[in-house]
Amino acid sequence: MQIAALPFLDTADPDFSTRGRDVRQARDTAWAARTPYGLAVLRWQECGTILRDRRFRQGSHNWPETMGLTGPFARFWRDCLIGQEGRTHRRLRSILTSALSNAYVVSMIPVYEEIAETLCAGLRQKNTAEFQSEFAVPFSGQAVTSLLGLPLSDWPEISRRASELGLAMGVEAKRHEPIFDAAYITLRDLGADLVARVRAGKDEDSFIARLVARFDKVGDTTQQELSDLIVIAIFGGVDTTRGQLGLGLSLFIADPTQWQALRDDETRVPSAVEEFIRARPTTTWVTREATEDVVINDLTIPEGTVIHLLVHATSRDPQICEVPDFDITRDRKTHFGFGGGTHHCVGHMMARTDMAAALRSLRKTFKRVWMDGQPVYLPDSGNTAPERLPIGYEVEV
Repeated sequence: MQIAALPFLDTADPDFSTRGRDVRQARDTAWAARTPYGLAVLRWQECGTILRDRRFRQGSHNWPETMGLTGPFARFWRDCLIGQEGRTHRRLRSILTSALSNAYVVSMIPVYEEIAETLCAGLRQKNTAEFQSEFAVPFSGQAVTSLLGLPLSDWPEISRRASELGLAMGVEAKRHEPIFDAAYITLRDLGADLVARVRAGKDEDSFIARLVARFDKVGDTTQQELSDLIVIAIFGGVDTTRGQLGLGLSLFIADPTQWQALRDDETRVPSAVEEFIRARPTTTWVTREATEDVVINDLTIPEGTVIHLLVHATSRDPQICEVPDFDITRDRKTHFGFGGGTHHCVGHMMARTDMAAALRSLRKTFKRVWMDGQPVYLPDSGNTAPERLPIGYEVEV
C-alpha cells in the first residue's frame, strides 16, 4: 500500500474530533490515515506495534517546529525529557521514576483522599455545582501542590499556569504562544525556588526533595534539566487529572446505570479510571517519529514521518472491542492513553492514584448526578477537557 492511498483526516481543523465519524470511517478503510502533520494510527494492533518498536522515537519533540513556536516554551519542549532519546532520556527518566516510586505514590493516598473529602464536603452543602471549578480543578491543583511540599492554598496560581501550558498542545498553539511562554517561565522559576528550599534544609520529604536527592546521586545533569523535570511533573499532574475527571463524570452522566454500578461496588473504581481514559481521553493522541524507513503491514513509512496514535480510535477498534460503549464492568484491552514503550508516561501511577481517590469520594457524595446546563469542552483536536461542566445532583445522606 502507498501512503497516498490512505484516507485523509484534517487534524489541523480546530473543529476536528478524534471521536468523529470521519475517524471511524477511515479506520474501517485502513489502519492509518494521512493528516497535515503526518500519519494517524487508527487501530489497536498497529498502535501497540509502533509504541514497542525502537525504530520510532518520541515524536512530540518537533511539535514547536510544526506549530512555528520559537519562544521559551519551544526550547523547553525540545530539550526536556519528552524530547530526548537514548542515554539522555534514560538518565532523566531514572531521576523522575525514582522520585515517583510506587511506594511513594501509595504514601500519598491519604493526602489525596483528604483533599477530595474536603471538596466533597462543600458539594454536599448544595445540589448544583460547576464541577470543573468546584472540584476537578482545585483537586488536581491541590494534589500537585501537596507533591511540591507547598501549602494547599498555593494551588490556584500553580493550576492556572499548568493549564496555560496546555494551550501549547492544540492546533492553534501559535496564537497562544505569549501565554504559555509566560506560564513556562513562571513554573521554571518556581522549580528553581523549590530546589533552593530543599538545599536550604526547609524541605526533606516532598517529591521535590526526592527528586533533588536522585539528581545528586545520578550526576551529569544540569540545573536547567532538573527545573524542567519539575515543570513536566506539574504540567502532567494538573492537566491530566483535571481534564480526565471532568470527562469521566460526563460519561457517567450520559449513562446513569454506570454510576449506580460504581456506587454499588467500590472495587470498580480502578476499572472506572481506565474506562475514562479509554472512552473519553483527555490526551487525544500520542506521537512517534520514524528514525529510519519502516514497513508495517506492507506500508512503507519513510524516515522522519511523524505518527499520531489516536487513543480513542485505537481503544474502540472493532477488532479488539466488540462493545465500545462506556462500561466499567467489562474487561478491556490495554488503552494507550499513557503511551507505551520507552516513553510510557512516568506519572501514570500517580495519575491513576489521585483520580481513584477523587472518584471514591465522589461516589459517596452523589447519589444521582445529571447535567444542569450546557457543558463547554475544549476542542478534541488537542489535549481536551471540559471548560464548564454544570451539574445537578442528589446528595447521599
